Amino acid sequence: MSDVTTQDVPAIAPEAVPGIRAALIRYRVMAYLVGTLLVVLVLVGMPLKYLAGNGIVVTMTGVPHGYLYMVLLFTAYDLGRRVHWPWGRLILIALCGTVPFLSFWAEHSARTDVQARLRAVETPAPSTP
Repeated sequence: MSDVTTQDVPAIAPEAVPGIRAALIRYRVMAYLVGTLLVVLVLVGMPLKYLAGNGIVVTMTGVPHGYLYMVLLFTAYDLGRRVHWPWGRLILIALCGTVPFLSFWAEHSARTDVQARLRAVETPAPSTP
């Protein structure tokens, strides 16, 4: 995901900053939760189910991962709408929740992008003489 310049998207209004910060926190929590459940599901649950015949870890992580993934989609959309992400970025972030470890990368990329956009809003423009 490449960084988008400020000319490519509408400017963020200063009064929108608190809502964006809250949306970023919600998204980050969900990305880590969904990512952790998916890693445990794939690296622990699936081997236990197919090598040891014990599917309890798959049930205990797979079902919550599925429901929480839907919440992740809503939080990603909410954050993307607030910072004016293009649809391609939103779809890529949504797909990253289905591949182990990629939700962590997507969270890092989203956080970096949003924090840069917020710094641009909060940093006063230099005055020209």
